[in-house]
Amino acid sequence: MAGRIPEAFMQQLLARVDLAELIGERIELKRAGRDFQALCPFHHEKTPSFTVSPSKGFYHCFGCGKHGTAISFLMDYDRASFPEAVEQLARRVGLDVPHEEGGAPAPRPPPDAPLAALATAARCFRDELRKAAPAIAYLKRRGLSGDTAQRFGIGYAPPAWDFLARRFTDAAPALAAGLLKRSEGGRVYDVFRDRVMFPIRDLRGQVIGFGGRTLGDDPAKYLNTPETVLFHKGRNLFGLYEARAATPGMLPQLVVVEGYMDAVMLSQHGLTGTVATLGTATTRDHLHLLFKHSQKVVFCFDGDAAGRRAAWRALQQALTEIGPNRECRFVFLPDGQDPDTLVQAEGADAFARRIEHAAAAGEFALAELQARTDVATLDGRARLLQLATPLLVKVRDPALRAVLVGELARHARLPSAELQALVDNPAAAAPSPRRDAAGSRLLRGIMRALVEQPGLARGVDQPQHLLDAPVAGVGALVEALEFFAERPDANAAALAEFWRGTAKAEALLRLAPLPGVDSAAALESEFANGIRRLQLAAQRACARRLAAQIAARDQPSAELAALLAEIQRQLIQQQPSDEGAI
Repeated sequence: MAGRIPEAFMQQLLARVDLAELIGERIELKRAGRDFQALCPFHHEKTPSFTVSPSKGFYHCFGCGKHGTAISFLMDYDRASFPEAVEQLARRVGLDVPHEEGGAPAPRPPPDAPLAALATAARCFRDELRKAAPAIAYLKRRGLSGDTAQRFGIGYAPPAWDFLARRFTDAAPALAAGLLKRSEGGRVYDVFRDRVMFPIRDLRGQVIGFGGRTLGDDPAKYLNTPETVLFHKGRNLFGLYEARAATPGMLPQLVVVEGYMDAVMLSQHGLTGTVATLGTATTRDHLHLLFKHSQKVVFCFDGDAAGRRAAWRALQQALTEIGPNRECRFVFLPDGQDPDTLVQAEGADAFARRIEHAAAAGEFALAELQARTDVATLDGRARLLQLATPLLVKVRDPALRAVLVGELARHARLPSAELQALVDNPAAAAPSPRRDAAGSRLLRGIMRALVEQPGLARGVDQPQHLLDAPVAGVGALVEALEFFAERPDANAAALAEFWRGTAKAEALLRLAPLPGVDSAAALESEFANGIRRLQLAAQRACARRLAAQIAARDQPSAELAALLAEIQRQLIQQQPSDEGAI
């Protein structure tokens, strides 16, 4: 029996399949806006009620209720089994189906074929850089030395649509490696064109993907290899191989930056233990990888609002990982500066001092919580309790938790024991989710926008806090937000397959294919307003829980009693007006 097909492969497969083309080969489709309509192939009808949405990867019949993804369609229409459907789709887009350990894999070409294709591409890109005057001039303007370019294997992809395609007699390995794409007409073409190329290597030095910086007017300034069986944005880091090569053994520290050029330039200036995330938020897998190679991780972010949001998301992941032998620190650069430009402006020694004085995770958490509240007021201290308690629950290291509890209690003017009691019993008096029309409509609106534009998930800070909202189904929304935030290339069909066989998948498939298409601005507005209302509901529920915990104490301090009264006042103030209660 074959082993399980990896989730990352399923995301990649469903992202590449053109659902309208697949179904259009079997039944007649007519365009209806961005979607397509047809007479349903699963029941007799005279008026079209069968809708196909290529952007979401879903089909749905409003007559008989049949719905699903490309895999479901082949299973329902062609009577294929699940493995047969996956194999058929994989052949269609030039991929080989991998299987995780647990059984014999299905026959496929040699597993090293995509790696060989990537190695060929890396060599071709390096060769082209020597002949590409504009690319060389760009790198020189950025301050890059020839030695650094050679050490990182930097190259250039020329503008031709078939520069790489012409070099492969068999396109399948290059398609599987994310180097080529197949057009609707069946022709293959290059993914990267007119870009400075940064190879991403695994710990053995093998190229597993690329990042490309455009030299033209492409609105996508940076482009990464799509998710493949070899490359996963949420599990890989640019520059880790080079950092390990420069300092064998356990590294004294690893500095995490956001851009390829940031990592390359810091390394050129002697900070060789620098790596970059690949256009995605810091994940738990990233942290596991970082701590395998160093006990100290320093996150270096721009000092603007976006940088601080990225740091706050990284902190959420880090709090569950740090401990006596695992340290995370945070440093923020002056506004308008990034590591690349700043290290060149002020020199390696000055930049290294910034890293040396980076704030510990606890210090950053305290500073951020204080920045969001005014502890000089009773209102601010009540708000501090609401923000701090879910954060403290994440902290696994007893020493760090004790320090944070002590500091936060001091700012809230509470005895530490009282705050610790609230943290130790976070589930007490938690409200039960209820089913109501307003909550159902709210979640439906948010999910409808999310399946249309999965990238919206990356704008939601701390989605776990939404779990406090007393709305049935909010857990599925949080799962969906985290799924899309960690998988930038996934579409709604990938989520449906991830949830296959569950009630959540059925609800998602029924939700998505609503008639008509809203504008992008309207969807973004619906999503933002829905998330804001859900956040308010979560805050109210959290406040009620804190109030119940405080009231349950035998002899609460005067300050705690005052905070209880303030929380109750906030509850009254936060009641929604004409928007409808949830």
